[in-house]
Amino acid sequence: MESVLAVLVGIFFAAAIYLMLSRHSIRIMLGIAILGNAVNLLIFTAGRITGLTPPIIEEGADTLGAGTANPLPQALILTAIVISFSFLAFLLVLTYRAYQDLNTDDTDDMRSAEPKDQPMPPTGY
Repeated sequence: MESVLAVLVGIFFAAAIYLMLSRHSIRIMLGIAILGNAVNLLIFTAGRITGLTPPIIEEGADTLGAGTANPLPQALILTAIVISFSFLAFLLVLTYRAYQDLNTDDTDDMRSAEPKDQPMPPTGY
């Protein structure tokens, strides 16, 4: 099961990087969303996947048993889901406003501070 999830994490990372390397801001935003999901799945997979014993410390014991799942990655993922959703909502509003002002979602065409007819700045000193 963990090897299947590891392959799925690799596919998510590859798809996210492919989308983030695009010139269109919507694809970049989708790539960031997929990257967040890939990291969450990676943390979940690293926290050991087992459904045999719940992560509850028994009475009289000081630590979890040997066969239990680690509850810390699960708590981290819940927090990361909320943060990634709010970040995605912010990116969505930012992308929409950029499209309204510039009438394009192509990042190369969004260079209003760098007009096309001007010479390039020096690359070295």
